[in-house]
Amino acid sequence: MYKEHTVAAVIPAYNESTQIKKVITTMPDYVDHIVITDDCSKDNTVEIIESCLKDYPKVVLIKHEKNQGVGGAIATGYKWARDNNIDTAVVMAGDGQMNPKDLPDLLDPVVEGVTDYSKANRLIVGQSHKKIPKIRFFGNSALSFLTKIASGYWHVADSQTGYTVANKKVLHTLDWDNMYKRYGQPNDVLVKLNVHNFRVMDIAQEPVYNVGEASGINIKKAVFSIGWLIVKLFFWRLREKYIIRDFHPLVLFYMMSFLFMFLSVILFLRLILLWISQGTAPELTFIALLFTFGTSFQSAFFAMWMDMDYNRKQNFF
Repeated sequence: MYKEHTVAAVIPAYNESTQIKKVITTMPDYVDHIVITDDCSKDNTVEIIESCLKDYPKVVLIKHEKNQGVGGAIATGYKWARDNNIDTAVVMAGDGQMNPKDLPDLLDPVVEGVTDYSKANRLIVGQSHKKIPKIRFFGNSALSFLTKIASGYWHVADSQTGYTVANKKVLHTLDWDNMYKRYGQPNDVLVKLNVHNFRVMDIAQEPVYNVGEASGINIKKAVFSIGWLIVKLFFWRLREKYIIRDFHPLVLFYMMSFLFMFLSVILFLRLILLWISQGTAPELTFIALLFTFGTSFQSAFFAMWMDMDYNRKQNFF
């Protein structure tokens, strides 16, 4: 236990034969259960885990019958923690990229009741842009910015980190069966936490790379697929939080922004076509384009400001 709170480490594992034993053997003593979900590994990950069961009775091995993705493996571990009435659940990767020495920094604000959900933030640590592979750093930064808008957690960055701690209320509130099951799972969780008005806190932590992990992520493909997921989550949150559960005028500002942006596109195309056919740009069309474009951006900024202000109590520095 950690400060009178039971702790379960939720570990998704897929082809982690080189690192999974290290993850098990370096787990802090205060972790009560090490819940590993094997997501149909093709190597000998399961055999290695099973070889540790005798010496490490805290290990709970769950085997998926069908590959569900990292999000699905995490959701399975969360459901185990929920069903076993665990106080706090920490997610740690099976590739050894999450330093167990950093775990108390994530656990403290949760067990002390300061926040409901804490997460690591590798982007705000000095020289992080040098430690994190460049394509991952810029991809993560771009997705983090989009996730701020989609989730309403404007002071939260490093949206793609999987090193998180959730309290019992989070475990029992979120519907883990309907979580996104692939690499966009952290983004999905943040949006759904916001809809339920949970508090989220970022904890600065050093990034860990080159410890023997083998990434199976196609960065370019992941950025586009997760980006599209974030767009869908944005509209889902607006509907759930600001229309169905409550009403807030920021929805009207967003609607106005989208309408005027649509008109801006039409006016821009008209301007280009007339310029090509007539050799000059119509002044009225140009003025209308400036008006609609400016109004669209101004409306969006007002909506974002309202969203930030509304969620201020759920954000922590």
